[in-house]
Amino acid sequence: MNRADLVVVANRLPVDRDEDGGWRTSPGGLVAALEPVMRRADGAWVGWPGKPDMAVDPFDFDGVHLVPVTLSAQDVAEYYEGFSNDTIWPLYHDVIAAPRYRREWWNTYVEVNRRFADAAVDVAAEGATIWVQDYQLQLVPKMVRERRPDVTIGYFHHIPFPAYGLFSQLPWRKQVVEGLLGADVIGFQRTADASNFARAARRQLRYQTRAGGIHVPNGDGTTRLVIAKSFPISIDASSYIELAQREDVQARAREIRADLGNPEKILLGVDRLDYTKGIRHRMKAFGELLRDGRLSVERATLVQVASPSRERVDAYVQLRDEIELMVGRINGTYDTMEHTAIRYLHQAFPREEMVALYLAADVMLVTSLRDGMNLVAKEYVAARTDNRGVLLLSEFTGAADEMGSAIQVNPHDIEGVKDAIMRAVDMAPSEQGRRMRSLRKRVQEHDVARWSQDFLEALAQARKANAS
Repeated sequence: MNRADLVVVANRLPVDRDEDGGWRTSPGGLVAALEPVMRRADGAWVGWPGKPDMAVDPFDFDGVHLVPVTLSAQDVAEYYEGFSNDTIWPLYHDVIAAPRYRREWWNTYVEVNRRFADAAVDVAAEGATIWVQDYQLQLVPKMVRERRPDVTIGYFHHIPFPAYGLFSQLPWRKQVVEGLLGADVIGFQRTADASNFARAARRQLRYQTRAGGIHVPNGDGTTRLVIAKSFPISIDASSYIELAQREDVQARAREIRADLGNPEKILLGVDRLDYTKGIRHRMKAFGELLRDGRLSVERATLVQVASPSRERVDAYVQLRDEIELMVGRINGTYDTMEHTAIRYLHQAFPREEMVALYLAADVMLVTSLRDGMNLVAKEYVAARTDNRGVLLLSEFTGAADEMGSAIQVNPHDIEGVKDAIMRAVDMAPSEQGRRMRSLRKRVQEHDVARWSQDFLEALAQARKANAS
């Protein structure tokens, strides 16, 4: 059996099955960030292959040892669709939708987390680093520590961590806090998320929290210092810049504008179809601008890409129906023979097509009601090598902390969103350039490689501190 010095534990493996039964690398920033590090470190990646009851032996792919964890259809329904996405996801996103608390979901979550922890422990070398990813696996750090006190454990939380008044609703709040505190370093997107977690540790467990971290008793009178701080995640900016400079991608951007009837301005939204993304809010604002005569379909078209998401969860089915009804109503009222108000695309697109859309769009609308980070905002900025375009960004995204040169909005304030859209549509090229240069500098300097480097350096420091 291969033993790895660096083990990543995530809900999914970094590969997908292709049509021929082989494997291909999954798209996504996390995979792009960690693969080079994993190859250098003889790393292993523990995760689910992506389909129920798919039993696959460990295998090597592109220099990384992959350790599949099999999940049954019931596991997927209760651990993933149930507890992870119908309990934790809505609770941690400010209860935009009502979370459901079911004991059988929790029991399966505990059992599946133990399976992931066991797989990580079995593949980790002596003194290895184990890095756990995200809310599906919040119990894994403690489970690993109980079996392997020799390893250094990191955990990164990709979504928001809620204020204590919300978190305290969770019947298993204490177990979740204890699970996370098994790590040496707990990373969050925003400083506020780290503060919310520290407060939960203080309130639930009476642990001492200071700016330097959380003091966790070892049981022998000594304490272990757990670092909880923000490490804002980013994108592989260079890959978006490279695509944006390709002539075929630029030609496709021109073709997109022509296909839309060459409106003066194209507004773009790109999201998973999720109730946290504020898709209804931006459509309502856009529809009212058309109604009020402040915009016309000849002047502006809204393109909304909404990739399918969790289609077996009731809240998502309802959301899709509501958005499609809203699109039909607005288009039926304002479309002309030549121009469409909203071009709605309920599908996913390859990265080349997304970059062409970014280049075609004059205004990027990110109106999330709550978002851990929102990488679409960073992708749009990275792609705009022409230093043009305007980013309209919800203040409730993690990206808002870093991207002060965007037009920031409260998506619940529909009048404010309408005014912000008009400001973006009317913005002079000189102001666009000034804002975009500032945004691009930030995204290029703080890319996903730097994120992973910063986190792994913090883990190395934690290892030294807790060894002394």
